Formats: sequence, C-alpha cells, structure tokens
Amino acid sequence: MPPLRRLVLDVLKPHEPTMLTLGREIADLSTVEAATTDLVEIDEEVREVTLTIEGAELDYDEIVTVVDDLGGSVHSIDQAAYGEYVAVGPALDRE
Repeated sequence: MPPLRRLVLDVLKPHEPTMLTLGREIADLSTVEAATTDLVEIDEEVREVTLTIEGAELDYDEIVTVVDDLGGSVHSIDQAAYGEYVAVGPALDRE
C-alpha cells in the first residue's frame, strides 16, 4: 500500500486547548513532518479548524487519537494524498 503523505482534516474542537496546542501535539507525532492549523469559524462552544498534516508515512489513527484526546473530533477528511510525493492540484495551490 502506498504511504499516506498528506491529510487535510476539518476538525471541530473546544475553545481550549488552543490551536497552538493542537498543532504542536500533532507535530510531535513521529510520523508527522509538518502540521498547520487554520481557523475557519468560531461558534459559542467550538472552533472549526482546518488541520493540514504532511509526513513520509502518516498514521491516520494516531492523528485521530490526538484530536480526540484534546476534546476535538474529525468532522471530515477534505484531502488525502498517497504515493511517492504529493501531487499538487489547483485546489491546493494557495500561493
């Protein structure tokens, strides 16, 4: 099976812990090389965050466990990239 290299997740999380904590905890995982958190929306009880994660061979279950342990939940998988490299399409080219 080809390795999972990139994930873009829609995450619902409580206001605490912060986005900084979420990003740091994900980045601390051994399979993760980079993690970015982007705030999408703030509600009275939760924040909607886009979590972009890259690595040589990501472990999805391990990532979900960290999100769950911090009180969040994965609302959807918006992108998953597999293979020798990440194929960048128009939807990802944000520069």
